[in-house]
Amino acid sequence: MEAEETLPELLFVRGTLPSETVLGSYAKYVYASRIPQDQIPQVSSLARHYSTATEAAASDPKSRGFKGHDMLAPFTAGWQSTDLHPLVIEKSEGSYVYDINGKKYLDALAGLWCTALGGNEPRLVAAATAQLNTLPFYHSFWNRTTKPSLDLAKDLIEMFTARKMGKVFFTNSGSDANDTQVPWFNIDIRQPFWLLGVTGETEEEFSTRLANNLEDLILKEGPDTIAAFIAEPVMGAGGVIPPSATYFDKIQPILKKYDILLIADEVICAFGRLGTMFGCDKYNIKPDLVSLAKALSSAYQPIGAVLVSPEISEVIHSKSNQLGVFSHGFTYSGHPVACAVAIEALKIYKYTTFLSHIENFQIRGIGLIHGTEFTDNKSPNDPFPPEWGKSPYLIPVHIMFLNRVGAYFGAQCEKHGMLVRVAGDNIMMSPPFIISPEEVDELISIYGKALKATEERVKELKSQQK
Repeated sequence: MEAEETLPELLFVRGTLPSETVLGSYAKYVYASRIPQDQIPQVSSLARHYSTATEAAASDPKSRGFKGHDMLAPFTAGWQSTDLHPLVIEKSEGSYVYDINGKKYLDALAGLWCTALGGNEPRLVAAATAQLNTLPFYHSFWNRTTKPSLDLAKDLIEMFTARKMGKVFFTNSGSDANDTQVPWFNIDIRQPFWLLGVTGETEEEFSTRLANNLEDLILKEGPDTIAAFIAEPVMGAGGVIPPSATYFDKIQPILKKYDILLIADEVICAFGRLGTMFGCDKYNIKPDLVSLAKALSSAYQPIGAVLVSPEISEVIHSKSNQLGVFSHGFTYSGHPVACAVAIEALKIYKYTTFLSHIENFQIRGIGLIHGTEFTDNKSPNDPFPPEWGKSPYLIPVHIMFLNRVGAYFGAQCEKHGMLVRVAGDNIMMSPPFIISPEEVDELISIYGKALKATEERVKELKSQQK
């Protein structure tokens, strides 16, 4: 059944559950709003009152002492760390995680898009244990390295078939993989969600307009001033936004025309997330560089990688010969334990039926990745009134504090035992590849409960406007 048959009017769904998707623009960034300073005490009070993690923490000795902890937490407001107990996850098992009070959550985001093989895959644990018992660490500087790093590089070169790649450079994360490449550039170009485009414009026309805008900007800035163009096959943290039809087909010739490198950010999409081994396979992308991480080791060990085309790797080799050395690297580049785990993960992706398993679920019409956006009247052109952001909603401890309808929905999901990602009024999910049909049913059930509660909240807010 398509979810849109029963969704309330507050929700605009980019796709359906679990049927066909409505393709939108590939480029639309959604960022979280901030809470005004004068509302922080009120929001903090509400969070303490409603948060399930806070309630549990008050009665469980294991939880005491975490409020005001010593960690500088990423993507977390300082007052959250000071005033509230964090949601502390203690154990993982399959598609679920458990907090320190024993509460079970369906991990609908696979950690941060990364635990593709779930929380307790024995083959990955065994690979890490064996390598730790053999060689827990050695570096890859000065023409010294380890067998796992060499083997993993070979496996990645062979696995990526969208085009021939030359070398692999190992990093510690996806961010490192992107940052380590050609110095990033700033293209100041509006890339709207297709459904927010010009009235009456088709996806094909939208893609053509974006390609024309890109070429106009390149000429305006000067091709010699632009090093590279980076793109995710499907935008992840920006709202789970797939490319509009023929987008990549139209921009790639322009980039080649002006000798601009194309970087494919496959940090989220690679290794099956979209139902193909790589996002480049799905959209016929022929990149010069590819960023990898997350599912590379199913997050059992921190590791990232950059696939480098022969044209670029040959230049690096020749220039390093002239200069004396390729002066770039990290202490943990090609860490043997991380590489050993990644090698085993690639075997699982390659020699099991995960790709067909993912295609069978199609949570958003594009593999196991799903995005929805809360808007009024099911229209992307009708966001909720901005002044609604001045009314604090029920907000969970671990979610970025957003005075938005999306935050209320996220809190309801957590209340019913499911963790999602919230960014403004966008909800994102990318469950583990191992999710079962029964767990998909559970995901949809909790989603529906949270949606119903959110609809009631919106009706309440609307009634206050009358």
